[in-house]
Amino acid sequence: MAFTGRELRSTLSEDGTLRLSLEQVTYEEPAADEVLVRIEAAPINPSDLGLLLGPAQVDSLREDGDALVFEVPKGRLGSMKARLGQSMPVGNEGAGTVVAAGADAAQLMGKRVSAIGGAMFADYRLLKARDVVELPEGTAAADGAAIFVNPLTALGFVETMRRDGHSAIVHTAAASNLGQMLQKICLADGVPLVNIVRSEEQAAILREIGATHIVNSRDEDFRARLTDAVAETGATIAFDAIGGGTLGSDILQAMEAAAVRKMTEYSRYGSDQFKQLYIYGALDLAPTTLNRLAFGFQWSVSGWLLMPFLRRAGMETLGAMRQRILAELTTTFASRYTRTVGLAEALQPDVLRAYERKATGEKFLIDPGLG
Repeated sequence: MAFTGRELRSTLSEDGTLRLSLEQVTYEEPAADEVLVRIEAAPINPSDLGLLLGPAQVDSLREDGDALVFEVPKGRLGSMKARLGQSMPVGNEGAGTVVAAGADAAQLMGKRVSAIGGAMFADYRLLKARDVVELPEGTAAADGAAIFVNPLTALGFVETMRRDGHSAIVHTAAASNLGQMLQKICLADGVPLVNIVRSEEQAAILREIGATHIVNSRDEDFRARLTDAVAETGATIAFDAIGGGTLGSDILQAMEAAAVRKMTEYSRYGSDQFKQLYIYGALDLAPTTLNRLAFGFQWSVSGWLLMPFLRRAGMETLGAMRQRILAELTTTFASRYTRTVGLAEALQPDVLRAYERKATGEKFLIDPGLG
């Protein structure tokens, strides 16, 4: 029996237009080691927006029938050459019910599962059985839809900290869903965490779950307060979701200033404390600006991505992380959504503008069953 359903696709053309549309796809019977999942919930993560909209200018949005069309500045097309002309399915992760299964995966028939692997903004997804995780009995699809990207990233930050030889963390955009998970993990594991937010409302979210080190980047004394928090916690590694601007530089400067407080002798090279800044997001698309004379010579700035980390970490570490996520699915790793929309509704202009803002506390979930 073949199944037919919709997939949300993003297509970037050589003429500099990006088109979002729902395409009809037919799925054949699963092979022996495959399952067909009816998608019931898929979160819209910032990483999804990178593929969905790419380098498009959102304010150029126009409707073309049931599709949305955007303009892409010619100067941004060079880095997109590999995807020109391709109709690309969107959606990193999701959850749903297995509606067809191959002979070797028959035990999953009718089970609710979660999976990561792309093309989740769809009615159905054909997957290898080894790539899905069976959810605990009675778990709602919404509760199991986001068990990969944010939970594994938060756990990956703590694991990276330990492997790199650090003992405390600085995190930006800290009141996000991911940031709240990280704070809960750090509280449970005894890891000091400095949270950087942009408003008192965001600070209140973190205080409610037990955060003790919170600094507001919009306060006039932000740099001084950040330095004090870093000195108190001993944080020497940071994970930055912002990317652009000077915030990363401010963090390294605070780490250096905290280290200098402990120095007994002057060095023209600064402190000998190594400081690591990982950039893992791009909430600010401006260039990253570093005032390198402000933080000595013992530092590094690099990118951090989940999949490369998991490959380095190995299957044993990944297995332990998955077990912890499932055990704490509705506590530490609970995701809260401000709005659930249908697959077609995700292409309504006002809805797209809302989730494209990536505002803290506003997380959207797609339920294809809503239409």
